[in-house]
Amino acid sequence: MEAVEDWGMSRRALITASVLLGAALVACAPAATTAPATTTPVTAAPAPVTPVPVSATPAAPTPAPVLSFQTMPALTQAPVRSFSSAPAQIIDANKRYRAVLKTSQGDVTLDLYPKVAPVAVNNFVFLALNHFYDGTRFHRVIDGFMAQGGDPLSADPAQQDRWGTGGPGYQFSAELVSGVRFDKAGVLGMARSQSLSSQGSQFFITVAPADFLSGNYTVFGQVIAGQDVLNRLQRNYTGSGPIAGAGADTLLGVQILQEQ
Repeated sequence: MEAVEDWGMSRRALITASVLLGAALVACAPAATTAPATTTPVTAAPAPVTPVPVSATPAAPTPAPVLSFQTMPALTQAPVRSFSSAPAQIIDANKRYRAVLKTSQGDVTLDLYPKVAPVAVNNFVFLALNHFYDGTRFHRVIDGFMAQGGDPLSADPAQQDRWGTGGPGYQFSAELVSGVRFDKAGVLGMARSQSLSSQGSQFFITVAPADFLSGNYTVFGQVIAGQDVLNRLQRNYTGSGPIAGAGADTLLGVQILQEQ
């Protein structure tokens, strides 16, 4: 299963542009006039004092609520890498979820998008809570493009020739939502083969903008910490195939956090 087919050609397909968008106030005072001279001293009456209303001090803005997250308990003690059907709903789409990818290069924290792609987020959370991803590898990392992982076969070095072809035992359809794009580094997407209904367990994270993928692959999260970790992952692929002798960094496990 590949995140992109002929990605180098697709990359030149779309180009976007952006457009950037005072006022001044001036006040003047009337000129003073000079009173005519007199021979008798005149004492001017004091001008009446008009009370000036004191403006109330503006109230301080209400601070945004502090988000509190709690680790979700695992569903199994040992890794389960095969299932007979897609999972039932285990997330609340009205809550926020984060995933901490614990890799051999360090931690990567992702903000998940349950309202944008509820099926993909639910699937990822379910697999993570079953330790599905423990010990798998980032089997396809292309410099300037993306890092792909999530194949259960990649947990077994003896099956390296088959890395990139495995899944959880079921497939589900892509969730293509207008307005969410692969237009920057750190976007989390679902990998698939040619069919839109071929998503399973494999995912990828962009390491550079890849907007040519937008509208074709499910977006279901964004890196909020640890992009530098992704930049350190072993590059083991090019657009034309694997790099001979290159290794693959390990995904040690995935911690799921739920908003309280």
